Amino acid sequence: MARGLKRSLLKDVGAATPAAQESTDTEKPAESDPPKGLPKASGGVGSAWKAGALAKSQDDLDQAREQAVEDILAGNQVIEIDPKLIEDPIGTDRRSDWMEQEGFLVLVESIRENGQDMPILVWPKNPEWRPDRLDPKNLERVQFLLLAGRRRRAAAERLGQPVRAVIASQAGRGTAEDTFNMLVLRFRENEEREDLSAFERLVSIGQMYEELAAASKARITAKDFASRIGVHESIVSRARSVFKAKDDILNAFKNVYDLSFRDIQAALAKLGGSGSDQSIKRDAPKKTRVVRKMGAKTLALQTVNDKLSIKTSGFNLTKKQLTELGSLVADYLTNSGPDDEAGGRH
Repeated sequence: MARGLKRSLLKDVGAATPAAQESTDTEKPAESDPPKGLPKASGGVGSAWKAGALAKSQDDLDQAREQAVEDILAGNQVIEIDPKLIEDPIGTDRRSDWMEQEGFLVLVESIRENGQDMPILVWPKNPEWRPDRLDPKNLERVQFLLLAGRRRRAAAERLGQPVRAVIASQAGRGTAEDTFNMLVLRFRENEEREDLSAFERLVSIGQMYEELAAASKARITAKDFASRIGVHESIVSRARSVFKAKDDILNAFKNVYDLSFRDIQAALAKLGGSGSDQSIKRDAPKKTRVVRKMGAKTLALQTVNDKLSIKTSGFNLTKKQLTELGSLVADYLTNSGPDDEAGGRH
């Protein structure tokens, strides 16, 4: 016979249930919407952690942006500039028709196919300019001055694309020697690239000397000047003479960009002795040039008298590969080149 629970027990259990519910409510109050006009509370350890993480992320982002600003100003970061925003205050140290020459046309095609490998050198037109902290690489409407890379800037403009650039050191900027410093930066880059003819190099050195002499209150000696730009003292006087007679030389000798240093010295002597004597042209070296295209890559070989130059575009050779290539060229010249009796080598 089944036995039921006593009524007193049922009453105790029923009485305990509200008490237990009340205890539970006391320990964990039910959430309710806040009064109108007050934000809903967001508390707890998780929310605090999220807030801290967000604050740290923002700090890291701010530091990264500030570092980008400093890297751009120090020339440690490549920037992209609209070529039309770059002014050219110092002009070219090249022949006047350089945009029509084969070398420039090859450069345009190389950049079109492979991109621009070497950035140009610029200064911001405003020496006090700093990149925007919130968007350091936004250079819209910011103007720059060109120091070196005239052909690359022109190639980018012809292709309708931004030109890659770095900001050169602005140490000492804002003095009477500003233009001289710009000329030196241009000259040094061209020297590293071995990208100037003998005539262009002498004109560039002569121009730098005259600019420094005009900006300096003290007398500039050839020795001091040569030390400042990193050339031999013996070339300074010749460079000054060539720079002063530049127009006369260009008018008198059509092949001036193919002449060696010795030939240019002879040209100066001819001009000094008999005006626009053209006889130097008969003694000028004959240039032989061969260009081979291999898809987007270019190989150009040129001889001027006993001098051979090899220029490439689109290649990225290691030192080992260059050594092997040099050995191949040396072996070929040894076995197949002109002999000493023919005047081919000296």
